[in-house]
Amino acid sequence: MPYRLLTEPFRVPTTDGKRIDEHVGLAATGEPALSVAYMEAPPHWAEPFQRPAFSEVTLLVEGRKQIEIDEDGRIEAVTLWPGQSIVVGPGTRVRYSNPFAEPNRYVAVCWPAFAIDKAGREEV
Repeated sequence: MPYRLLTEPFRVPTTDGKRIDEHVGLAATGEPALSVAYMEAPPHWAEPFQRPAFSEVTLLVEGRKQIEIDEDGRIEAVTLWPGQSIVVGPGTRVRYSNPFAEPNRYVAVCWPAFAIDKAGREEV
C-alpha cells in the first residue's frame, strides 16, 4: 500500500477535559508499533505520575506544557514552549500537566503504540 489517508482519527473518551485524537495506533488503525495523537489540554489540567512501558515524544504546537521527571526521587520540572519537544524513555516516572492559564496543543508519538495497560499510571 503506497499510502493511507487518515481523515477521521479515533477520539479517545476522557473525563478530564483533555482532547485526544489518535491518528495511528492500536485504537485508530490497529498499529502496535507506533501511535501518533493530536492532543489539547485545558488550563490547569493534570494527570497522575506514570511509569510507561513505551517511549514518548511530545512536540508542543501551542501554549505551554509541564513535564515532571522523577530522577531517583528528585523531581525535575521542564516547561515546553511551542516548537520544542521532549523524549521520555520507557520506565521513566513522569507526570504531564498544564498548570498554566491557557490551553495547550501538542502531538504525542509513542513507540510501541500507547496502550492504557502499558501506561503504568499511579493511583491518586
